[in-house]
Amino acid sequence: MPSRFVFNLVIILERTVDGVSATGLARFARRAQRLAGLRGDVNVLIAGNRRLQTLNRSFRGKDRPTDVLSFPRKDDAGGDIAISADLARSNARLYGHTPKDEIRILILHGMLHLAGHDHETDGGRMARLESRLRSRLKLPTSLIERAGIERATIDTVTSGNGRVRRSRRRSVADRSAR
Repeated sequence: MPSRFVFNLVIILERTVDGVSATGLARFARRAQRLAGLRGDVNVLIAGNRRLQTLNRSFRGKDRPTDVLSFPRKDDAGGDIAISADLARSNARLYGHTPKDEIRILILHGMLHLAGHDHETDGGRMARLESRLRSRLKLPTSLIERAGIERATIDTVTSGNGRVRRSRRRSVADRSAR
């Protein structure tokens, strides 16, 4: 009988989002992980802009919050994903879907990065795969598909005091990091 690998998946909700539960996200993340062909343990952190800004500054040298960061493990098995609940809420409003769907879009995007895909260098392969998986998972427009649209639109960032500040987007790569 073939052995079945069991991988750990941990969801950490530092910041809560209406309609989003750790259990529901774990179910979705396991499915996204399987569809992305990713083996290994995965941790998903849902935090605020401040935490994402700190991580973005520490690991990418960019001193601003971002919506999703992915940290692949050196052994190519699993990794960590960090998501800004604040930007997920703002982008959900901007794109007309629920924060739950936005977080799921970001989890899928992060899983694809953990699986070794890189939309900045792969000539569109990740974008095509993400589009197919998004459709299969019944998700709205994917992060990469939005990238073409976003070049001409605005970036919504919630500041630490809860106010929404809008600024012109400089680069799509600043928002979806590897």
